[in-house]
Amino acid sequence: MPPFTHRFAVIFAAFLLLAAHASAETPASPAKEGSIHSAEAARSDLKQLYETLQVSHFDLFVHRSRSEYDQRYESLLKALDSPISQFELQVALQKFMAFGRVAHSRIDFPSLEFERYRASGGGILPLQVKLRDGRAWVVADLGEAADPEIAAGEEIVAINGSSFKQWRERLVAHVSADNDRLADTLLELRFTALLWLELGPTESFELAIRDQAGKVRTLQRPVRSREQMQAAARRQPKRLELDWSTREARMLDANVAYLRPGPFFDARPDAQDMWDTTEFAAFIDTSLAEFAESGAQSLIIDLRDNPGGDNSFSDLLARRYADQTFRFASDFKIRVSEAAIASNAKRLHPGKNTGTAAQLANAYAGHEPGEIIDFPVPGVDPAAKTQRFQGRVFVLINRYSYSNAVMLAALSQDFHFATIIGEETADLASTYGAMEQFTLDHSGIAVGFPKAHIVRPSGDEASRGVVPDIVIETPLLEGENDPVLDRAIRIARADN
Repeated sequence: MPPFTHRFAVIFAAFLLLAAHASAETPASPAKEGSIHSAEAARSDLKQLYETLQVSHFDLFVHRSRSEYDQRYESLLKALDSPISQFELQVALQKFMAFGRVAHSRIDFPSLEFERYRASGGGILPLQVKLRDGRAWVVADLGEAADPEIAAGEEIVAINGSSFKQWRERLVAHVSADNDRLADTLLELRFTALLWLELGPTESFELAIRDQAGKVRTLQRPVRSREQMQAAARRQPKRLELDWSTREARMLDANVAYLRPGPFFDARPDAQDMWDTTEFAAFIDTSLAEFAESGAQSLIIDLRDNPGGDNSFSDLLARRYADQTFRFASDFKIRVSEAAIASNAKRLHPGKNTGTAAQLANAYAGHEPGEIIDFPVPGVDPAAKTQRFQGRVFVLINRYSYSNAVMLAALSQDFHFATIIGEETADLASTYGAMEQFTLDHSGIAVGFPKAHIVRPSGDEASRGVVPDIVIETPLLEGENDPVLDRAIRIARADN
C-alpha cells in the first residue's frame, strides 16, 4: 500500500460508518448525474434543505446564530439565478451545510465526479500532507522525480500566491467539522481533491515551501495522474502501517499484553451481517483467556486509526475490564422529526421488534415532531470477576480514532476503568450525531443530519475529543518503527 494511504482509508471508513450506523439498509437516493437544474428547481431544493434542517437537525444553530444562517441562506438563494449542474448544486449545498460546523450535518463529497476525473487520467497536486494547527507539512512528494523536489517535513506556506491560511479557509468551507482539530484532520483526507474542487482541472501549482532551516523557496509543481503518483509511491521509504481492519492479540513481554481489537463491526469480506458480534466476542474471549494464562499484569488496548462502529461490540470489550455498571453516554436526547421517522422506517422489518430501528420507532410513538425525547441508554454490567482482566489497562488513542473507538476511550476514562494514553482524538467525545437522511425533491441529493445530542458519561458537553491522561505525540513523519507504541509499553511496564 502506498505510504500514508492507510490513514485516508480509515478516515473514509469512519465517514461511511457514521452514516451506516444510523441509516443501515437505507440507501441514499441516487444523484441525478449530469442533470441540469433550473434556477427555480435549485432554489426549491435549497428552501427544502434549510426548512427541513431547522426542524430535524438536533440544533442547527449551535455554532452559528439563526441570523448568520439566514444571511447565508439569502445570499445563496440570490446566487442561484441561472441553470446549475447537479455537481455544482451538490457542492454549493454542502458549503451551506458546512457553514454550521457540525460534522454529522453534511452532503457527501462528489466522489463519483472526482473518480471519473482521476480514472480518465486527470491530474492533481502530487503531495500528501499532514495538517497541524492550521499549517500544512509535506509527508510525501509523489512527483515523478527520482529525488523529490520537496522533502518530507517541509511546510507549505503558500499556493498560487495566496497564503496557506487563506487556502485553508477556502478548503475548510467544504468540510463539516465542529472544531479546528477535526477540520484539519478531515482536510488531510481531501486536501488535493478539494484543491481540484476549488480550481477545477489545472496543469500546475506554484508553491512556496519552507524548509526545516526556515528558508522559503518558490517552485512550480505540475499535476500528476493516479498512475504516475502510484509509481512514485513505490519509491517512497516504508512507513508505519496500522491496519484498521486487523484484530491482534499478543504478549509483548512476560507482563504486558497487547490487544488491537480492530473495528467495532465485522469487517470480514464474507461476513453475512456486519453488526453480528459472534466473531468479535470469540476473539475477545480467547485473547483475554490467553492473557490470563500468561500472567499479564498490564494491558494496552490499541485504538489508533480505529474507525469505530457500534457499542454492541465495544461494550463486549469494556465489560471485560470494567469494575462497575457503565453507559457509553450520560445523556442521549433525540429531536423527533418527520424526516427522522421516515428515515428510520426504511430500516424496519415486518415482525422484527428488536434492534435500534425498532427501539427508535417505539421511542417516537406518541410524540410529535419538534419534541425532544430521552433515548434510553441501558447500563452494561461488568463481566464476572473471573472473566475480567485483573491488571492495569491502558487505552491508546490518536487523532484518527473515530466513532465508537472514541466512545470506548471516553467511558474508560470517565469511569476510571483505564488510563488513556496517546494524542487527543479529532472526533468528539460529546457529539451531535445518530445521523439520518432525507433527499431533496428535485436533485435527489441525499442530506445527512444529526437527530441526537450524545453526551459522554462525565457529562462534559465540550466540542472536543478525548484528551489523554498521558500524552504521547505522534511524530509528524513516521518511519517503519512505532515509537508511540514503544512509549506506551514503557508506561505500561513502569506501572508493574
